[in-house]
Amino acid sequence: MLLIYITTGLLIVIVSSRYFQKSRNYKLGKLLKYSLASIIVVLMVVSVGLSVYMPVFHLPKPDGPEQVGTQTFHWTDLSRDEVLTADQSDKRELMIQIWYPAERKDNSKSEFLFPKDKEMFKKYIQTYANSLHLPEFVFDYWKYSRTNTYENAEIVPSTSPYPLVLLSHGMGTSRVLHASQAENLASHGYIVVTIDHTYSTFATIFPDGRVTDYKTKVKTIDERRTIGEIWTEDVKFVINQVEKLNSGAIESQFKGKMDVSHMGVMGHSFGGATAFNTAYVDDRIKAGINMDGSLIEVVNREDIRKPFMFIRSGSFKDWLVDFKKKKSHNKVNDEVNKQLSDELHIIKNVIRQGGNAIYVEGTEHFNFTDLQFYSPLIKLTGITGDIDGKRGSNIVNQYVLDFFNTYLKGTGGDLIQGPNGKYPEVKFVESSEL
Repeated sequence: MLLIYITTGLLIVIVSSRYFQKSRNYKLGKLLKYSLASIIVVLMVVSVGLSVYMPVFHLPKPDGPEQVGTQTFHWTDLSRDEVLTADQSDKRELMIQIWYPAERKDNSKSEFLFPKDKEMFKKYIQTYANSLHLPEFVFDYWKYSRTNTYENAEIVPSTSPYPLVLLSHGMGTSRVLHASQAENLASHGYIVVTIDHTYSTFATIFPDGRVTDYKTKVKTIDERRTIGEIWTEDVKFVINQVEKLNSGAIESQFKGKMDVSHMGVMGHSFGGATAFNTAYVDDRIKAGINMDGSLIEVVNREDIRKPFMFIRSGSFKDWLVDFKKKKSHNKVNDEVNKQLSDELHIIKNVIRQGGNAIYVEGTEHFNFTDLQFYSPLIKLTGITGDIDGKRGSNIVNQYVLDFFNTYLKGTGGDLIQGPNGKYPEVKFVESSEL
């Protein structure tokens, strides 16, 4: 809009410049007129370009029959010291957002995606801007983006409790980037718990106004495994808290509404590895999904005896071919070779146990987040693929839903059985290919 304001001002100047054309300064007036007109054309082109490539975006509507509600919780794990800060008295604090089937109030509007409070929103975009070395005003338009969710709405009564899914973001992002996935599952009768892994996000806002930023070191394998253990403990702690919500030990509207015996876990990137690790070590988890996450930050797990699915980006097949070629020519150092071979061994075991490994052609790493909706310019960076963002999101949502329906509800299962004509982009990996 700033460009439009400038253009309006220049038009006023052009009109005023007619004075010069009628006076002795005719040439000066003509030069001023055409110079300003040229500037206006440039500004209008830039303004239209910004509206196309940096639009005010809204999350796509979920395709389930239920409306979606959300509530946030601030929980502190008093049994764990916070090791990512200098203050030795700090305990591990987490912000949690729960998404659930909700009753919509008449004439109510869905929530904004980002904080409504002006000061909190400013702190939030400051953190993003500082991290990306960009001016704050670049992100100011985010304040208009809406979800399809109603804050603190009443949960829809049900004759049976809702199955649960816990969701972890990737390294350096946040739960905000998985809002559409949470909404879609909730619209199909799930309660979804998204977790901000504090100090591993761009920004996490706490109720008292504090905004924490990224302080995590993951340059070495040991550092990655240390953080992996912290995140796994985060998820286990959240499961404990969710059980307290369900029992009524923590007062909320969720008492008796959660089916804690049918609980799944999923995550993207580092959060995907966390999902795998949590599924392996915690018997309360019945099924899990890893969305394009490497497993080199977790200890090699020989066997996972529960349903699991790997969803990889479209570059997975090329990466696999390239790795095997380098390995056969001894062009992979021993440490990297062991890490990647262990990861492929884990995936092969999952497939042999009846699990799934698929990849989606046309996608890249961040097609498994909501970042693909933020701007068409995201594609130019290569972090999302050529696939249309809404198409890619819908494919991932459908396979995630079908997987959890199969193993947490006992319904569905058509998509995860094998190739489907509705989604030709999805390719299934056979254990023999690994």
